Amino acid sequence: MPNYTLIGPIRQLLTMRGLGAKGSLQDSQLEIITEAGIFLKDEKIHEIGSYWDIYPEAQSIGAKMETLQGDFVALPGFVDCHTHICFAGSRAKDFAMRNTGKSYLEIANSGGGIWDTLTQTRKASLEQLVKLTVKRANSHLTDGVTTTEVKSGYGLSVAEEIKMLQAIKQANSETAADLIPTCLAAHICPKDFESSAKEYLEIISNELFSILKSENLSNRIDAFIEDSAFSADDIAAYFHKAKDFGFDITVHADQFHVGGSAVAVAFGAISADHLESSTDKEIELLANSDTVAVALPGASIGLGMAFTPARKLLDAGASLAIASDWNPGSAPMGDLLMQASILGTFEKLSNAEVLAGITCRAAAALGLSDRGSIAVGKLADILLFQTSDYREITYHQGKLKPAMVFKRGVKI
Repeated sequence: MPNYTLIGPIRQLLTMRGLGAKGSLQDSQLEIITEAGIFLKDEKIHEIGSYWDIYPEAQSIGAKMETLQGDFVALPGFVDCHTHICFAGSRAKDFAMRNTGKSYLEIANSGGGIWDTLTQTRKASLEQLVKLTVKRANSHLTDGVTTTEVKSGYGLSVAEEIKMLQAIKQANSETAADLIPTCLAAHICPKDFESSAKEYLEIISNELFSILKSENLSNRIDAFIEDSAFSADDIAAYFHKAKDFGFDITVHADQFHVGGSAVAVAFGAISADHLESSTDKEIELLANSDTVAVALPGASIGLGMAFTPARKLLDAGASLAIASDWNPGSAPMGDLLMQASILGTFEKLSNAEVLAGITCRAAAALGLSDRGSIAVGKLADILLFQTSDYREITYHQGKLKPAMVFKRGVKI
């Protein structure tokens, strides 16, 4: 027998449906249903509309009534489409050094940086990594993030990347949140690899890709295109092989230097993430492609650098998603709503653009069509904020958290 639940009455239901996949958005484009009800059937949305119109049907079949007292605003569950929450250790030392003016290279040369996290993550057991990942995913879930992308990339060997992706897979079974795994074995060329970057990538692709498929560890391949990581020339054969295997491509692009977004577009990447250094040339390139631009304000805050040119991207016609980049080095905060709200302030984004960036457009950045909006047939990933006006959510810059979170129809 199906399980039915009626949630309501809801003062404002923002469906986030019917919005364009690309380009700028005005708040007037938001579909807002007042005095709304959301009727759930098992883990999906069965019906939405006027609460009092749905109520008789729900009552007649003995549905569970999640009756709300007071004013609430409903939104789809947030989607964080770029994180690194599977890691061990801390980089508090790096943060302190950065704030005294030390450069990225100086910190790395002193034993910090990605290699520090890699060392601590390699030392951690599978069980420890699972526990740490579940803890962070659950913290995110409490804040309304019902779907979280999680990258590997702190292993940088076949065995250690498999360990990380196995930890992410096991963590997914131990949290109510959905974790979407991404293989970032092409994060940097590891210090303990004694040959070239191209040879490292060849070994990884030859030995790891088939295992990812056979063990269902990831269907996404990411790479960091940057002066300190991999060049466009380095990555070409790696991405060609990834596409031959049927992987989705995503790229860490244009963080400190341009070039990565061009690679992303050339390979039909589902997203290009970071983009803090993108110029008008890269913005136009992304706007004329199907690649979703992903802003990572947490990294800009953590590194004290410019934000992704979100306003220019949207005005040019690009699709813009917003993610937290939660990681131990450049983005340790891990608060998606707060970061998205701050980005909106600095980049002059409408509420519609901010909210689309962490719901429907973020889902698109992961190739997920079953979430990101509140519509019939979608997953019942729903957030309820205790307020009468949806504008209060970004106005409070992340301090107003969901009062209730439903994941796949179950109240967390």
